Amino acid sequence: MDSISYGQLGYLVLLGAVLVFWFFVQDRAGLGQKVKALAAWGFIFLGTIAVIGLWDDIRGTVAPQQQVMQTEGRIILPRQPDGHYHARLSVNGTPVSFLVDTGATGTILSAEDAARLGMSPDTLDYIGTAQTANGLVRTAPVTLDDVALGPFTDRDVRAYVNEGALGQSLLGMSYLQRYSRIEIADNELILTR
Repeated sequence: MDSISYGQLGYLVLLGAVLVFWFFVQDRAGLGQKVKALAAWGFIFLGTIAVIGLWDDIRGTVAPQQQVMQTEGRIILPRQPDGHYHARLSVNGTPVSFLVDTGATGTILSAEDAARLGMSPDTLDYIGTAQTANGLVRTAPVTLDDVALGPFTDRDVRAYVNEGALGQSLLGMSYLQRYSRIEIADNELILTR
């Protein structure tokens, strides 16, 4: 804070103190009721701040999660609050969250996810390119030894590591075509083997 901010803060604190003093002094007979009302408003304010601060955690807990219908050979992915479908896969034994992208030809790993999987993004050979909404990016082909979604495990899955900024790995058609049926109905993406 600079000196102007401190001056403004001091003025607001002084003004607030004068208003609170006037509020309590102007009718001392109802002081108990005023303290109760002030406490109630304080709890409402703190509760609102707590909900705002914890909103992402609350939303994550309440949001529907992916379901595995093993007897029917189906994976059900509910649409998330961001309007997209997300899948949590085990890649080489490490959980990775993917955005399901039926418009993507390949399965793309972010540099962060590739590093978590033991790859060194700085040493990969970025010999390919991909056209994205943000323009052309370079990609490095990789082979994932073991990819599992629910009870379905695939070996030697071809993927690419994106050299550019990618907020989340993308699960593209190169993986999704392993399912015999892809259906979107009632805000659910259903993958059937």
